[in-house]
Amino acid sequence: MSKILFVVTGADSWTLADGSEHPTGFWAEEAVAPYEAFRAAGHEVVVATPGGVVPTVDRASLAPEVNGGQENADRVAKALESFTGLRSPLRLEDVRLDDYAAVFYPGGHGPMEDLAVNAESGRLLARALEAGLPLGVVCHGPAALLAAVGADGRNVFAGYEVAAFTNAEEIQGGLAERAKWLLQDRLTEAGITVRAGEPWAPRVVTDRNLVTGQNPASSAPLAQELLKRLG
Repeated sequence: MSKILFVVTGADSWTLADGSEHPTGFWAEEAVAPYEAFRAAGHEVVVATPGGVVPTVDRASLAPEVNGGQENADRVAKALESFTGLRSPLRLEDVRLDDYAAVFYPGGHGPMEDLAVNAESGRLLARALEAGLPLGVVCHGPAALLAAVGADGRNVFAGYEVAAFTNAEEIQGGLAERAKWLLQDRLTEAGITVRAGEPWAPRVVTDRNLVTGQNPASSAPLAQELLKRLG
């Protein structure tokens, strides 16, 4: 059994361009699908958040319409209840990367608020990249890559190809016009190439030890790709 580190946003709101706060957190499916896959494969999952705060699930991610109906929405909610690590996370600042065989970042708009500017998370990502650890990041989770800046001021992921929540999906989701910035744009500005697929369709992009997914539907296939790298 290996230990897999889940780095989860500690934010429960996302500050929009007009200064208002949009309720958010982590996206349920993006935590549940990989958690279930990793546990089924016999791995231990450990959660860490900035400051060790108990993470907030984005209530919108529990709605029937984003889970293929009420039955699956209920299943996801029940699975979250069994994911006990979410209720007692480590402080991200105290994490020893050497203890883990892989690192995973789920999304939700929360990472746009905190992990995108969290230097400790950025350092952890840079160390994981350098060590060649399997590193999975999905949907808005790639916002965390923006904080991974080297001593030369360049993003350590510059030159990598990724999947991430696209401008088209943000527009269709209705929040693009209200956002301070869009993830696809910011990643591109950092020198990271976003390989966009069809909106809402599963898409996984692998570049060296980095495995990224475009949207919630990409969470399960991303988890399977990460598991291949754990042997």
